[in-house]
This record gives sequence, C-alpha cells and structure tokens, in this order.
Amino acid sequence: MKKSIQSTLAMTLAAAALLSGLSACAPLMVGGVVMTGMVAVDRRTSGIQLEDESIELRTAQGLRQNLGENSHVNVTSYNRQVLLTGEVATAAQKELADKLAQSQENVKAVANELTVQPVSTLTQRSKDAIITGQIKAYFLDAKDLQSYAFKIVTENSVVYLMGRVTSREAQRATDIARSVSGVTKVVRVLDIITEEELKRLSAQTSAK
Repeated sequence: MKKSIQSTLAMTLAAAALLSGLSACAPLMVGGVVMTGMVAVDRRTSGIQLEDESIELRTAQGLRQNLGENSHVNVTSYNRQVLLTGEVATAAQKELADKLAQSQENVKAVANELTVQPVSTLTQRSKDAIITGQIKAYFLDAKDLQSYAFKIVTENSVVYLMGRVTSREAQRATDIARSVSGVTKVVRVLDIITEEELKRLSAQTSAK
C-alpha cells in the first residue's frame, strides 16, 4: 500500500478506537466527515460552507429535541442538500426527521436515508469509520480525482458520496468506493457539474 493510504488508514484506526470507547448515550452525530480546514480549495463558496455547517447544527439540535434516545442520526449538509443517515425506532420518527430537516432555513433538498431498526452498535460504527478512511485514502491516491471535492458518509456499510463533481468524477469515485472491502452499497447524493464548470472552478481556486 502506498504511503498516503497507510497514513490515512492509521489515523482512521485511531479514530475508530476512540469511537469504540464512547458512551452509547450519545446517539446524534453532526456531519459525515472531520473538517480539514481546506476552505480555499472547496468547490463551495465560503458562504455556502458556513450555511452547510449552520444547517447541520440547527437540524441536529431539532432532532435531538424531538427524537428519543433510541435513535442514532447523522446529519450531513453539502451545498445546502441535507443527507440523513442512521437508525430510528419508527416510521413516524423517520417522517418527523424529514420534516425537521426540510423546515430549516436555506435547505434546498433532503435525502432521507434513515432506516427503521435498532441503533447500530459501536462495533459497526467503528467498521464504518474504517471504510470511510479507506475510501478517503484511495481517493487521495487517485491521480484523476480531487479528493477534497467529496464528502463521504458510511452507515451500516452503505457508503454515501456527496460533492460538486462531474459525471466522470462521480463514476470514478463510485467505482473506487465499490471496490473497498465491506462496502455493501454506494449511494450518490451529488451535484453534477459540467467539465466546463469544473475548469472554471479550478481557475478560480488557482487565482486565490
């Protein structure tokens, strides 16, 4: 394995170990990835990035106040599109979560991928963290992908890809994610842009 992959996996394993030591009484998670401070190369404007963070926080707060402890929900917003992943106890809770996310200011769409089942175990969440880390490492190692263009969320071995990417990038990222051991499904929650738009965004980034 190349050095970049080894380094990322080492950090992921450390994070997974930390996760496994957390108390099960913290059912709600905000966002699908750790913020890396790469604002300058993000394909979203700085204003949209701040809106996404605000959307995640507000939605998570609303869910925390309205859902019971028998739920585990991840809230991830990218370009004002909200992805809900995790587990809830009833179909009514899933519908309520959807309505709460839809009602937040500046949200343009909600992808409700919540499942009605018991909450995932810490062991499963650790496995999900490792899968996410592996995919990030492979994205980083791929010469034809800009890894920072994607947000990766893994829940119960299902991988969700978010970002502003071209059709070519979307297919390449999907193929990589599918190749990772343990992945059962890849779901794309992507904003597709043209190659011309990508060139324009790249030129704007280079000019900063």
